Amino acid sequence: MTATIIDGHRVAETIRGELRTEIEALKKKGIVPGLGVVLVGDDPASRSYVSAKEKACHEIGIFSDDNRLPATTSQADLMAVVRRMNGDPRIHGILVQLPLPKGLDESEVLLTIDPDKDVDGFHPVNVGRMVLGQKAFLPCTPHGVIQLLVRNGVKLKGAHVVVVGRSNIVGKPVANMLLQKLEHTNATVTVCHTGTKDIGYFTRQADIIIAAAGKPNTITADMVRDGVVVVDVGVNRIEDKTKKNGFRLVGDVDFARVKEKASLITPVPGGVGPMTITMLMYNTVESAKRHEH
Repeated sequence: MTATIIDGHRVAETIRGELRTEIEALKKKGIVPGLGVVLVGDDPASRSYVSAKEKACHEIGIFSDDNRLPATTSQADLMAVVRRMNGDPRIHGILVQLPLPKGLDESEVLLTIDPDKDVDGFHPVNVGRMVLGQKAFLPCTPHGVIQLLVRNGVKLKGAHVVVVGRSNIVGKPVANMLLQKLEHTNATVTVCHTGTKDIGYFTRQADIIIAAAGKPNTITADMVRDGVVVVDVGVNRIEDKTKKNGFRLVGDVDFARVKEKASLITPVPGGVGPMTITMLMYNTVESAKRHEH
C-alpha cells in the first residue's frame, strides 16, 4: 500500500478561489481587505516569506502595506509603525515577521498589535480565546493543517491524533484546536515532545500523526501503523551536493518509507507550506468582514 499524497498547493488554491469571491463581495460594499506587513532587517528566509505573502495579497485582491525596516531600527521606531497600523482603518491585519534582529523585544511588539488585527493569532488574547473555544484568529499553520485534513475527507471527530512537538507556533495550538468540540474537530489528542520516553509507543496507536518537531527522521516507518494519516509540518535543510544551492528540504518524517505504510501523507515541500500563507489571507478577509457592520 502506497499513500495518497496530500497536495497542499491544490487545497490552498481552492481556498484562495473562495477568498477571491469574498473579496469581490466586500469591494462592492466599499471594503478592501488590507494587510500591514513589517519586515525588520534582511534575513533571507524571512525576506522570501514576506515576498510570497505580498505576492499572494496582490493575486487575490488584498491591499498590502509593506514596511521594510533596516536591522538597525530601534524598539521605539518599530512600535511606532505597529501603532500607526493599529490606528489605520485601511489595515485589517498586521503581520510582524519573526524572528526580529537581536536587541528587539518580540513579545513587546506582539503585545502591542491590536488583538482584532492579529491575523497571525499570536497575541495572548487570541491564544486565550482559541483555548476557550471563543471566536479568534487561529494561527495560520495549525489552521492550515486542519483544513488540509478536513478537505481531504479525513474524519477528525473521535480520531486519535498524536502531535509530535509542543511549540507555541504549531504543536500547542494544533492540539488545542483538535480538542475543540466543533463540527470538524472533537478528536482525542496526545502530545509527545522531548520529555516523552517512547514516542513510538504513542505514534503506533495514532489514527493521525502531526509531526512538528523540527528534526529530520523524527518519525520512521517502525513508528507508524498501516493506514495512518501523516501530516509533516517540519521544514529542515539538509546538505545535498546534487542541488545547485547545496541543500534540499525535508520534513520530520522519513517520507520514502512511511509513505509505504500510510494511507495519506503530506510531502515537504508542497504539503503544509502553501497553506500557511493562504490561512493568513483567510484571517485578513475574516477581519475585514468584521468591519462590514
